[in-house]
Amino acid sequence: MTRTTLLGKVELHRGQSYRSALLDQPGPYLLGLGTIQRNGGFSGGALRTYGGESPERILVRPGDLYLSLKDVTHKAELLGAVARVPATVPLGRLTQDTVRLEIVSDGILPDYLYWVLRSPHYRAYCRSHGTGTTNLDLSRADFLAYEFRLPSLPEQQAIAEVLGALDDKIAANTALASGADDLLATQHRVLLRDVSTADQPLSELANIVLGGTPSRNRPEFWTDGTVPWLNSGAVNAARIIEPSELITAEALAKSAAKLMPAGATLIAITGATLGQIARLEIAASGNQSIVGVWSDSVDMNTWLYFAIQSRVDSLLSRATGAAQQHVSKGDVEQLGVPVPDGRIVTQFARLATPLLELAATAMRENRTLAATRDALLPQLMSGKLRVRDAEKMAADVCA
Repeated sequence: MTRTTLLGKVELHRGQSYRSALLDQPGPYLLGLGTIQRNGGFSGGALRTYGGESPERILVRPGDLYLSLKDVTHKAELLGAVARVPATVPLGRLTQDTVRLEIVSDGILPDYLYWVLRSPHYRAYCRSHGTGTTNLDLSRADFLAYEFRLPSLPEQQAIAEVLGALDDKIAANTALASGADDLLATQHRVLLRDVSTADQPLSELANIVLGGTPSRNRPEFWTDGTVPWLNSGAVNAARIIEPSELITAEALAKSAAKLMPAGATLIAITGATLGQIARLEIAASGNQSIVGVWSDSVDMNTWLYFAIQSRVDSLLSRATGAAQQHVSKGDVEQLGVPVPDGRIVTQFARLATPLLELAATAMRENRTLAATRDALLPQLMSGKLRVRDAEKMAADVCA
Protein backbone atom coordinates (compact mmCIF):
# COMPACT_ATOMS: atom_id res chain seq x y z
CA MET A 1 0.00 0.00 0.00
CA THR A 2 1.39 3.40 -1.03
CA ARG A 3 2.49 5.76 1.71
CA THR A 4 3.23 9.36 0.93
CA THR A 5 3.42 12.86 2.38
CA LEU A 6 1.47 16.04 1.71
CA LEU A 7 4.47 17.62 0.00
CA GLY A 8 3.65 18.22 -3.66
CA LYS A 9 -0.01 17.32 -3.15
CA VAL A 10 -1.29 20.49 -1.53
CA GLU A 11 -0.41 24.17 -1.48
CA LEU A 12 -1.20 26.49 1.42
CA HIS A 13 -2.66 29.99 1.15
CA ARG A 14 -2.76 31.98 4.37
CA GLY A 15 -5.61 34.38 5.04
CA GLN A 16 -5.29 38.06 5.91
CA SER A 17 -6.05 40.26 8.90
CA TYR A 18 -9.29 42.19 8.92
CA ARG A 19 -10.72 45.42 10.31
CA SER A 20 -13.26 44.89 13.06
CA ALA A 21 -15.10 48.04 11.98
CA LEU A 22 -16.15 46.23 8.79
CA LEU A 23 -17.65 43.21 10.51
CA ASP A 24 -21.32 42.43 9.83
CA GLN A 25 -21.28 44.44 6.61
CA PRO A 26 -22.33 42.74 3.34
CA GLY A 27 -19.65 40.38 2.14
CA PRO A 28 -18.25 36.88 2.63
CA TYR A 29 -18.36 35.06 5.94
CA LEU A 30 -15.23 35.47 8.01
CA LEU A 31 -13.62 32.09 8.75
CA GLY A 32 -11.17 32.28 11.65
CA LEU A 33 -10.20 29.94 14.46
CA GLY A 34 -13.68 30.17 15.95
CA THR A 35 -15.14 28.37 12.93
CA ILE A 36 -13.01 25.24 13.46
CA GLN A 37 -14.02 22.66 16.05
CA ARG A 38 -11.48 21.27 18.47
CA ASN A 39 -9.60 18.48 16.66
CA GLY A 40 -11.35 19.27 13.38
CA GLY A 41 -14.72 19.94 11.81
CA PHE A 42 -16.66 23.10 10.97
CA SER A 43 -18.26 25.24 13.66
CA GLY A 44 -20.86 27.76 12.52
CA GLY A 45 -21.97 29.06 15.89
CA ALA A 46 -20.41 32.53 15.56
CA LEU A 47 -20.45 33.33 11.84
CA ARG A 48 -20.13 36.99 10.85
CA THR A 49 -19.87 38.66 7.47
CA TYR A 50 -17.09 41.00 6.43
CA GLY A 51 -17.36 43.99 4.10
CA GLY A 52 -13.65 44.70 3.62
CA GLU A 53 -11.02 43.64 1.12
CA SER A 54 -11.18 39.94 0.24
CA PRO A 55 -8.67 38.83 -2.42
CA GLU A 56 -9.64 35.77 -4.42
CA ARG A 57 -6.72 33.69 -3.11
CA ILE A 58 -8.10 33.80 0.46
CA LEU A 59 -11.72 33.09 -0.49
CA VAL A 60 -13.21 29.63 0.03
CA ARG A 61 -16.38 28.00 -1.17
CA PRO A 62 -18.50 24.96 -0.19
CA GLY A 63 -16.35 21.83 -0.11
CA ASP A 64 -13.04 23.69 0.25
CA LEU A 65 -10.71 22.73 3.09
CA TYR A 66 -9.02 25.16 5.46
CA LEU A 67 -7.11 24.71 8.69
CA SER A 68 -5.24 26.32 11.55
CA LEU A 69 -1.47 26.09 11.83
CA LYS A 70 -1.55 27.67 15.29
CA ASP A 71 -3.23 27.30 18.66
CA VAL A 72 -3.72 29.93 21.31
CA THR A 73 -3.59 27.29 24.06
CA HIS A 74 -1.16 24.47 24.87
CA LYS A 75 -3.80 21.76 24.53
CA ALA A 76 -3.08 21.79 20.77
CA GLU A 77 -6.70 20.93 19.98
CA LEU A 78 -6.73 23.52 17.18
CA LEU A 79 -3.17 23.00 15.98
CA GLY A 80 -3.48 21.66 12.43
CA ALA A 81 -7.23 21.19 12.84
CA VAL A 82 -9.10 21.12 9.53
CA ALA A 83 -12.60 22.26 8.55
CA ARG A 84 -14.62 21.87 5.38
CA VAL A 85 -16.74 24.79 4.17
CA PRO A 86 -20.41 23.71 4.33
CA ALA A 87 -23.12 24.46 1.78
CA THR A 88 -24.57 27.02 4.18
CA VAL A 89 -21.51 29.22 3.63
CA PRO A 90 -21.61 30.18 -0.08
CA LEU A 91 -18.49 32.30 0.24
CA GLY A 92 -15.93 32.55 3.03
CA ARG A 93 -12.88 34.74 3.69
CA LEU A 94 -9.93 33.43 5.69
CA THR A 95 -8.34 35.39 8.52
CA GLN A 96 -4.65 35.64 9.35
CA ASP A 97 -5.07 32.57 11.57
CA THR A 98 -6.39 30.18 8.93
CA VAL A 99 -4.96 28.62 5.78
CA ARG A 100 -6.68 27.38 2.61
CA LEU A 101 -5.66 23.97 1.29
CA GLU A 102 -5.38 23.75 -2.50
CA ILE A 103 -4.99 20.21 -3.82
CA VAL A 104 -2.51 20.18 -6.71
CA SER A 105 -2.34 16.41 -7.29
CA ASP A 106 -4.80 14.22 -9.20
CA GLY A 107 -3.94 11.29 -6.94
CA ILE A 108 -5.84 12.41 -3.85
CA LEU A 109 -9.50 13.28 -3.39
CA PRO A 110 -10.48 16.31 -1.26
CA ASP A 111 -12.98 14.26 0.76
CA TYR A 112 -10.36 11.63 1.55
CA LEU A 113 -7.80 14.27 2.52
CA TYR A 114 -10.34 15.77 4.90
CA TRP A 115 -10.59 12.48 6.80
CA VAL A 116 -6.82 11.97 6.74
CA LEU A 117 -6.58 15.30 8.57
CA ARG A 118 -9.26 14.25 11.06
CA SER A 119 -7.50 11.00 11.98
CA PRO A 120 -6.05 10.42 15.47
CA HIS A 121 -2.66 9.70 13.91
CA TYR A 122 -2.57 13.13 12.27
CA ARG A 123 -3.81 14.86 15.41
CA ALA A 124 -1.04 13.20 17.44
CA TYR A 125 1.49 14.27 14.78
CA CYS A 126 0.37 17.90 15.10
CA ARG A 127 0.65 17.84 18.87
CA SER A 128 4.15 16.37 18.73
CA HIS A 129 5.37 18.95 16.20
CA GLY A 130 3.93 22.09 17.76
CA THR A 131 6.48 24.72 18.76
CA GLY A 132 6.29 27.89 20.83
CA THR A 133 6.03 29.02 24.43
CA THR A 134 3.04 31.36 24.65
CA ASN A 135 1.20 29.96 21.64
CA LEU A 136 1.79 26.86 19.53
CA ASP A 137 2.67 26.85 15.84
CA LEU A 138 2.91 24.09 13.25
CA SER A 139 5.37 24.95 10.50
CA ARG A 140 4.44 24.52 6.86
CA ALA A 141 7.38 22.17 6.43
CA ASP A 142 6.21 19.93 9.25
CA PHE A 143 2.63 19.97 7.97
CA LEU A 144 3.71 18.99 4.45
CA ALA A 145 5.99 16.26 5.84
CA TYR A 146 3.06 14.38 7.40
CA GLU A 147 3.08 10.79 6.09
CA PHE A 148 -0.12 8.84 5.47
CA ARG A 149 -1.57 5.89 3.57
CA LEU A 150 -2.77 6.71 0.05
CA PRO A 151 -5.01 3.96 -1.43
CA SER A 152 -6.49 3.92 -4.92
CA LEU A 153 -8.98 6.60 -5.89
CA PRO A 154 -11.95 4.19 -5.73
CA GLU A 155 -10.98 3.14 -2.20
CA GLN A 156 -10.45 6.76 -1.20
CA GLN A 157 -13.96 7.54 -2.44
CA ALA A 158 -15.46 4.56 -0.60
CA ILE A 159 -13.78 5.48 2.69
CA ALA A 160 -14.91 9.09 2.39
CA GLU A 161 -18.48 8.00 1.68
CA VAL A 162 -18.67 5.75 4.74
CA LEU A 163 -17.38 8.43 7.08
CA GLY A 164 -19.34 11.13 5.28
CA ALA A 165 -22.61 9.23 5.75
CA LEU A 166 -22.10 9.31 9.52
CA ASP A 167 -21.19 12.98 9.41
CA ASP A 168 -24.25 13.75 7.29
CA LYS A 169 -26.51 12.03 9.81
CA ILE A 170 -24.89 14.03 12.61
CA ALA A 171 -25.47 17.24 10.63
CA ALA A 172 -29.11 16.31 10.00
CA ASN A 173 -29.69 15.63 13.69
CA THR A 174 -28.01 18.90 14.63
CA ALA A 175 -30.19 20.79 12.16
CA LEU A 176 -33.30 19.06 13.56
CA ALA A 177 -32.41 20.11 17.11
CA SER A 178 -31.58 23.65 16.05
CA GLY A 179 -34.81 23.88 14.07
CA ALA A 180 -36.83 22.76 17.08
CA ASP A 181 -35.20 25.45 19.22
CA ASP A 182 -35.79 28.13 16.58
CA LEU A 183 -39.43 27.13 16.18
CA LEU A 184 -40.07 27.23 19.91
CA ALA A 185 -38.21 30.51 20.34
CA THR A 186 -40.44 32.02 17.65
CA GLN A 187 -43.56 30.65 19.33
CA HIS A 188 -42.36 32.07 22.62
CA ARG A 189 -41.92 35.53 21.07
CA VAL A 190 -45.43 35.32 19.59
CA LEU A 191 -46.87 34.50 22.99
CA LEU A 192 -45.04 37.41 24.59
CA ARG A 193 -46.51 39.69 21.95
CA ASP A 194 -50.08 38.40 22.22
CA VAL A 195 -50.58 37.79 25.94
CA SER A 196 -50.25 39.92 29.03
CA THR A 197 -47.04 39.35 30.95
CA ALA A 198 -45.19 41.00 33.80
CA ASP A 199 -41.45 40.71 34.37
CA GLN A 200 -40.52 39.00 37.61
CA PRO A 201 -37.04 38.53 39.09
CA LEU A 202 -35.69 35.03 38.71
CA SER A 203 -35.12 34.85 42.46
CA GLU A 204 -38.91 34.76 42.92
CA LEU A 205 -39.45 32.06 40.31
CA ALA A 206 -36.69 29.50 40.62
CA ASN A 207 -33.82 27.96 42.51
CA ILE A 208 -30.55 29.65 41.55
CA VAL A 209 -27.14 28.16 42.34
CA LEU A 210 -23.56 29.04 41.53
CA GLY A 211 -21.28 26.13 40.73
CA GLY A 212 -17.83 25.33 42.03
CA THR A 213 -14.71 23.32 41.23
CA PRO A 214 -13.57 20.69 43.74
CA SER A 215 -9.88 20.99 44.63
CA ARG A 216 -7.65 19.35 42.06
CA ASN A 217 -5.22 18.65 44.90
CA ARG A 218 -7.68 16.20 46.43
CA PRO A 219 -7.47 12.95 44.41
CA GLU A 220 -10.43 11.56 46.30
CA PHE A 221 -12.57 14.28 44.69
CA TRP A 222 -11.77 13.16 41.12
CA THR A 223 -10.71 9.51 41.16
CA ASP A 224 -13.43 7.04 40.12
CA GLY A 225 -16.04 9.80 40.11
CA THR A 226 -19.69 9.09 39.37
CA VAL A 227 -21.23 12.58 39.57
CA PRO A 228 -21.37 14.57 36.29
CA TRP A 229 -19.49 17.88 36.43
CA LEU A 230 -19.39 20.61 33.78
CA ASN A 231 -16.75 23.16 32.86
CA SER A 232 -17.79 26.54 31.48
CA GLY A 233 -17.20 25.45 27.88
CA ALA A 234 -20.02 22.91 28.19
CA VAL A 235 -22.54 25.76 28.02
CA ASN A 236 -21.53 26.43 24.40
CA ALA A 237 -23.88 23.57 23.50
CA ALA A 238 -27.59 24.41 23.31
CA ARG A 239 -28.32 21.28 25.34
CA ILE A 240 -25.97 19.32 27.57
CA ILE A 241 -26.23 15.54 27.31
CA GLU A 242 -22.89 14.46 28.78
CA PRO A 243 -20.48 15.73 31.46
CA SER A 244 -17.10 17.36 30.99
CA GLU A 245 -15.73 15.21 33.82
CA LEU A 246 -16.91 13.10 36.74
CA ILE A 247 -16.41 13.98 40.40
CA THR A 248 -17.02 11.85 43.47
CA ALA A 249 -19.94 12.04 45.89
CA GLU A 250 -17.44 13.24 48.51
CA ALA A 251 -16.43 16.13 46.25
CA LEU A 252 -20.07 17.10 45.85
CA ALA A 253 -20.57 17.06 49.62
CA LYS A 254 -17.35 18.89 50.55
CA SER A 255 -16.98 21.53 47.83
CA ALA A 256 -18.95 24.40 46.29
CA ALA A 257 -20.18 22.13 43.49
CA LYS A 258 -23.95 21.61 43.61
CA LEU A 259 -26.12 19.10 41.79
CA MET A 260 -28.63 20.57 39.35
CA PRO A 261 -31.53 18.57 37.89
CA ALA A 262 -32.28 17.75 34.28
CA GLY A 263 -34.40 20.54 32.84
CA ALA A 264 -32.40 23.32 34.50
CA THR A 265 -31.27 26.30 32.46
CA LEU A 266 -27.55 27.01 32.69
CA ILE A 267 -26.04 30.46 32.19
CA ALA A 268 -22.33 31.16 31.65
CA ILE A 269 -21.43 34.22 33.70
CA THR A 270 -17.82 34.97 32.82
CA GLY A 271 -15.16 35.02 30.13
CA ALA A 272 -15.48 33.90 26.54
CA THR A 273 -18.72 32.03 27.18
CA LEU A 274 -20.44 34.93 29.00
CA GLY A 275 -24.16 34.94 28.22
CA GLN A 276 -24.26 31.47 26.70
CA ILE A 277 -27.41 29.57 27.71
CA ALA A 278 -27.92 25.81 27.66
CA ARG A 279 -30.60 23.34 28.69
CA LEU A 280 -29.37 20.62 31.02
CA GLU A 281 -30.57 17.18 29.90
CA ILE A 282 -28.82 15.27 32.70
CA ALA A 283 -28.45 15.87 36.40
CA ALA A 284 -25.04 17.51 36.83
CA SER A 285 -22.92 19.92 38.82
CA GLY A 286 -20.88 22.71 37.28
CA ASN A 287 -17.97 25.04 37.90
CA GLN A 288 -17.99 28.57 39.31
CA SER A 289 -18.50 30.13 35.87
CA ILE A 290 -21.95 28.55 35.60
CA VAL A 291 -25.21 29.52 37.27
CA GLY A 292 -28.04 26.99 37.25
CA VAL A 293 -31.70 28.07 37.26
CA TRP A 294 -34.61 25.69 37.80
CA SER A 295 -38.13 25.55 39.12
CA ASP A 296 -39.87 22.72 40.93
CA SER A 297 -42.45 22.95 38.14
CA VAL A 298 -41.49 21.12 34.93
CA ASP A 299 -43.72 23.45 32.90
CA MET A 300 -42.06 26.53 34.40
CA ASN A 301 -38.62 25.08 33.65
CA THR A 302 -39.57 24.86 29.99
CA TRP A 303 -40.86 28.43 30.00
CA LEU A 304 -37.78 29.78 31.79
CA TYR A 305 -35.38 28.31 29.22
CA PHE A 306 -36.85 30.60 26.56
CA ALA A 307 -37.75 33.49 28.88
CA ILE A 308 -34.13 33.81 30.02
CA GLN A 309 -32.96 33.79 26.41
CA SER A 310 -35.37 36.64 25.68
CA ARG A 311 -33.73 38.77 28.38
CA VAL A 312 -30.08 37.80 28.01
CA ASP A 313 -29.16 41.23 26.58
CA SER A 314 -30.46 42.80 29.77
CA LEU A 315 -28.25 40.46 31.79
CA LEU A 316 -25.19 41.26 29.68
CA SER A 317 -25.76 44.99 30.18
CA ARG A 318 -24.80 44.40 33.83
CA ALA A 319 -21.42 42.91 32.96
CA THR A 320 -18.34 44.40 34.60
CA GLY A 321 -14.61 43.88 34.23
CA ALA A 322 -12.07 44.94 31.65
CA ALA A 323 -9.84 41.98 30.83
CA GLN A 324 -12.59 39.43 31.48
CA GLN A 325 -16.17 40.60 31.71
CA HIS A 326 -18.57 38.83 34.04
CA VAL A 327 -21.92 39.03 35.77
CA SER A 328 -22.66 37.75 39.24
CA LYS A 329 -25.11 35.26 40.70
CA GLY A 330 -26.86 38.30 42.17
CA ASP A 331 -27.28 39.76 38.68
CA VAL A 332 -28.95 36.53 37.59
CA GLU A 333 -31.21 36.57 40.64
CA GLN A 334 -32.31 40.13 39.89
CA LEU A 335 -32.89 39.51 36.19
CA GLY A 336 -36.51 40.14 35.31
CA VAL A 337 -38.12 37.67 32.91
CA PRO A 338 -41.62 37.73 31.39
CA VAL A 339 -44.17 35.42 33.02
CA PRO A 340 -47.82 35.08 31.90
CA ASP A 341 -50.48 33.32 33.91
CA GLY A 342 -50.05 29.64 34.66
CA ARG A 343 -52.46 28.51 31.96
CA ILE A 344 -50.30 30.03 29.21
CA VAL A 345 -47.14 28.52 30.72
CA THR A 346 -48.78 25.08 30.70
CA GLN A 347 -50.00 25.46 27.11
CA PHE A 348 -46.53 26.43 25.95
CA ALA A 349 -44.95 23.52 27.82
CA ARG A 350 -47.34 21.05 26.17
CA LEU A 351 -46.23 22.36 22.78
CA ALA A 352 -42.55 22.57 23.64
CA THR A 353 -41.92 19.37 25.60
CA PRO A 354 -42.23 16.90 22.68
CA LEU A 355 -39.96 19.04 20.49
CA LEU A 356 -37.38 19.48 23.24
CA GLU A 357 -37.38 15.72 23.84
CA LEU A 358 -37.00 15.09 20.10
CA ALA A 359 -34.04 17.47 19.96
CA ALA A 360 -32.41 15.84 22.99
CA THR A 361 -32.87 12.39 21.46
CA ALA A 362 -31.25 13.58 18.22
CA MET A 363 -28.23 14.90 20.10
CA ARG A 364 -27.88 11.69 22.11
CA GLU A 365 -27.93 9.77 18.84
CA ASN A 366 -25.18 12.08 17.60
CA ARG A 367 -23.01 10.93 20.48
CA THR A 368 -23.34 7.32 19.25
CA LEU A 369 -22.80 8.34 15.63
CA ALA A 370 -19.67 10.33 16.50
CA ALA A 371 -18.29 7.47 18.58
CA THR A 372 -18.81 5.06 15.66
CA ARG A 373 -17.20 7.49 13.21
CA ASP A 374 -14.23 8.07 15.48
CA ALA A 375 -13.77 4.32 15.96
CA LEU A 376 -13.94 3.58 12.22
CA LEU A 377 -11.70 6.46 11.15
CA PRO A 378 -8.30 5.14 12.31
CA GLN A 379 -9.15 1.60 11.23
CA LEU A 380 -10.03 2.73 7.71
CA MET A 381 -7.07 5.07 7.43
CA SER A 382 -4.66 2.32 8.45
CA GLY A 383 -6.27 -0.27 6.15
CA LYS A 384 -6.99 -2.61 9.09
CA LEU A 385 -10.74 -2.51 8.40
CA ARG A 386 -12.28 -3.34 5.05
CA VAL A 387 -14.61 -0.74 3.59
CA ARG A 388 -17.47 -3.23 3.17
CA ASP A 389 -17.35 -4.07 6.90
CA ALA A 390 -17.29 -0.37 7.79
CA GLU A 391 -20.25 0.24 5.48
CA LYS A 392 -22.30 -2.34 7.34
CA MET A 393 -21.40 -0.87 10.72
CA ALA A 394 -22.28 2.63 9.55
CA ALA A 395 -25.56 1.46 8.05
CA ASP A 396 -26.55 -0.24 11.31
CA VAL A 397 -25.95 2.94 13.29
CA CYS A 398 -27.65 5.25 10.78
CA ALA A 399 -30.71 3.02 10.40
